[in-house]
Amino acid sequence: MNMLRRLFLAGVCLLWWLLPLRAQLGSTADDVLQHVPMASVVVLKACGADNRQPWLETLATCAASYAVGTGVTFGLKHSVHEWRPDDSDRRSFPSGHTMYAFAGATALRHEYGHLSPWIPVGGYALATIVAADRVWLDRHYVHDVLAGAAIGTLSAELCYYLKRRVFKSERVDVAVVGTQFSLSYRW
Repeated sequence: MNMLRRLFLAGVCLLWWLLPLRAQLGSTADDVLQHVPMASVVVLKACGADNRQPWLETLATCAASYAVGTGVTFGLKHSVHEWRPDDSDRRSFPSGHTMYAFAGATALRHEYGHLSPWIPVGGYALATIVAADRVWLDRHYVHDVLAGAAIGTLSAELCYYLKRRVFKSERVDVAVVGTQFSLSYRW
C-alpha cells in the first residue's frame, strides 16, 4: 500500500474516532487545532529540522502572518456583520479559525516543504479539517471558511514575499537586546 493511501486511511480513521467525541470535546478542539500548523513550525525548528532560516526570521514571519490575517479578518467581521448559522452573533464572515489554520499551513509549507511534500500536505489537511468542522458545528457558512482560508493563505504569502524582499537585503539590520527589538533600514 503506498504512502498516500496509508495517510488517507489514517485520516479517515482519525475522523471516524473524533466525530463521536465531538459532543464531549465541545468547541475546545477547534480552538486548539487552529494553531497546530503554526505551532508545528516552531516545534520542528526547536527539534532541529532545517528550515534554512534563523530563529528571528522564522518567528517574525510567523507572527506577521498571524497579525496581517487577524487585522483583515477582524476588520471584516466588524464591518460585514453577517449572522452565524446558529444565530449566536453577527461575526460569521470570515472564519478566524480557518484563517489561522491556513496561515499556519502556508508557513509550514514555506519553512519545511523542501524537506518532504508530506509536511505541507499534513498542514493543509488539518486546516481543511478545521474549516469543515466550523461548518459542521453551524458556526460558519461555507463561504465564511473559504474566505478565511483565502485570507490566511494570502496573508502568509504576503509576509513571506516581503521577508524575501527585506531580509535578503544588505541594507537591513535586525537586533534583539534583552527585551528590546530593533529593525533598521539603510537608504
